[in-house]
Amino acid sequence: MTVTVDRPLAGVRIVEISSFVAVPLAGMTLAQLGAEVVRIDPIGGAADYHRWPLTDAGESIYWAGLNKGKRSLAVDMRSDAGHDVVTRLIADSGVFLTNVTGRDWHTYATLRDLRADLIQVEVSGRADGGTGVDYTVNAGIGFPLVTGAPDAAAPVNHVLPAWDVTCGLYAALAVVTALRHRDMTGEGQHVTIPLENVALATASNLSLLTEAMVSGTSRGRIGNAVYGTYGRDFIGSDGSAFMIVALTNRHFRDLTALTGTADDVAALADSLGADFTDEGQRYTHRDALNALFAGWFARHTGEQIAAALAATSVLWERYRTFAETAASELVTANPLFTVLDQPRIGRYAATGVPMAIDGTYPPPGVAPALGDDTATVLGDWLGLDADRVAALRAAGAVA
Repeated sequence: MTVTVDRPLAGVRIVEISSFVAVPLAGMTLAQLGAEVVRIDPIGGAADYHRWPLTDAGESIYWAGLNKGKRSLAVDMRSDAGHDVVTRLIADSGVFLTNVTGRDWHTYATLRDLRADLIQVEVSGRADGGTGVDYTVNAGIGFPLVTGAPDAAAPVNHVLPAWDVTCGLYAALAVVTALRHRDMTGEGQHVTIPLENVALATASNLSLLTEAMVSGTSRGRIGNAVYGTYGRDFIGSDGSAFMIVALTNRHFRDLTALTGTADDVAALADSLGADFTDEGQRYTHRDALNALFAGWFARHTGEQIAAALAATSVLWERYRTFAETAASELVTANPLFTVLDQPRIGRYAATGVPMAIDGTYPPPGVAPALGDDTATVLGDWLGLDADRVAALRAAGAVA
């Protein structure tokens, strides 16, 4: 198969056995880059097949969102005939992506006997083999205890499943690097990615763990402030909310000029003995600065604030709901989005991979229903004729 510029993984076949976020996201990312990804689920669907949000008819919008561009097989994972189908498909593809572990019949050691150059990427919950999901892993790292208002007493979970998303992208990267390794050496690889380690690596890379190790302190809650520099939220006279960030001296000067507080800020610096050209001191004295700037925002409407900020270098954005974003030009005028006629869900704007390749975004494909491609894949990949597929279906091995 010829590899085109906008489909760089064309010709790569991948079998995915998964549920929830990380591995489905990895498989979808690879599919949108051109790989032929077949997701295999148990008959009746895995735990995420009916996950919320749902349409009025009970179809999972969630499922459609994380499985665009894949093909779907429904297989009896408990039967010998089902095992045979799945292992043959994995051997044919040469790439196996999964977060389902503990099954002897599809361990790397077992499958490598069928294909010596197999690439197997496994996502697990914890490095010690224990189970874990984004929300439990997050609780054990520290983020919920630095999220929220300074006077909050209880942990505050963030809504974004950050570790699932990050892990999914690491898993996709692992597949691509293992393919490169196989192209260079002819050898397969077994890559394991514990979700907990993704969170730990991120907290380490962002110095949250290192700060505690080096200084002996643990980060405290600072609400919507930006740690180590100047940034926070402000409210307009009409209740509109804005996030303001001043990373550089130019940003900060423009913010003081916009709010008419340059003289007040200079006087505050003198009284505190502070140097506001140092972003660390702007952070340290943020409460006093907030009080100076808040009055200007409180006297202006959201429309006035947006127009004034647009004429400055200050980094800013107005807070929006998801519904407001979906109706905005961020979506409607963005070439990242393609109008998709998704069976069972409806017509809506959907994204492919959020990176333009030679100026073009790889488009999304529709998500399959469970088992949509069972017969086609068994024929294309394993060469099974209609009678053999019918026999497997009659035996309950596939659906």
